[in-house]
Amino acid sequence: MDPKSDDEILHLLRGEGTMDLGFRYLMEKFQERLYWHIRRMIGTHDDTDDILQDSLIKVYRNIDRFEGKSGLYTWLYRIATNESLSFLRKQKRSKQDALDDHSDRLAAMNADSYFDESQALAKLHKAVAELPDKQKAVFNLKYFDEMSYKDIAEVLGGSIGSLKASYHHATKKIQRALEAE
Repeated sequence: MDPKSDDEILHLLRGEGTMDLGFRYLMEKFQERLYWHIRRMIGTHDDTDDILQDSLIKVYRNIDRFEGKSGLYTWLYRIATNESLSFLRKQKRSKQDALDDHSDRLAAMNADSYFDESQALAKLHKAVAELPDKQKAVFNLKYFDEMSYKDIAEVLGGSIGSLKASYHHATKKIQRALEAE
């Protein structure tokens, strides 16, 4: 059995003796997308791996709490986003200067052997790294993950109108940053 649908994966995750198989299928289907979602928010490979692992452990332990009101995809993204934002908050508390924090993450991203990108994309990532955490999350979900505002609202909470405003402000800040380069 090679389940491709969320329903089949959920059935395996909730079945006796099939949870590990269901989790393996879940990871095959979503792990890479979750990795890159977290990576765009965090910057470094090692921290991204840690956050992804923490996110997947939460999914494994809490699969019975998934009510199906949203898609499995959006539930997973909500967990990964919350773990990422929590990491960023902790990191900011431990650093005196948030700008140094962003510069460090950007330098680590550019120096990381797992990350190879063009100069234009590097400038975009630098501009995104300077955004406030909420705007960064909205921008990443909308621009890179191509989520609808409805799905973003399920992941982050908040109204669609406020998310559209956050995205608009984020794009304006990014545009100004890119023009200044």
